[in-house]
Amino acid sequence: MPSDIALLRLAGALGRHSAERLSTAAVNVANADTPGYRAKDIEPFSDAVRRLREESETMAFRTRTVEKLGAASPNGNTVSLEEEMIRAGAASRAGEIAATLFEKTIAMLRAAGARPR
Repeated sequence: MPSDIALLRLAGALGRHSAERLSTAAVNVANADTPGYRAKDIEPFSDAVRRLREESETMAFRTRTVEKLGAASPNGNTVSLEEEMIRAGAASRAGEIAATLFEKTIAMLRAAGARPR
């Protein structure tokens, strides 16, 4: 039953997206000193939801190479630790929003099913 509720499906998808984005940022940071490594990110959540509506796919997020304005480091690496920390922070906040949305939806369902006193 919980998977039939659109709000819970959306909260779950947002939570998975934020976890995957956080994981991608961690891989980028881990490769910050790897010569020639190109920073990656996953598609924005809004694009993934829009694509899902149009293509009726399962919720799988696409990874893309981040195009940086500016030059790469002398070894060809495009990872910016500052940008990765910003991405990680945004992903963390999105995960918190998803958890809160899930929690409040469950509380609302419980309240709707409660007997009046």
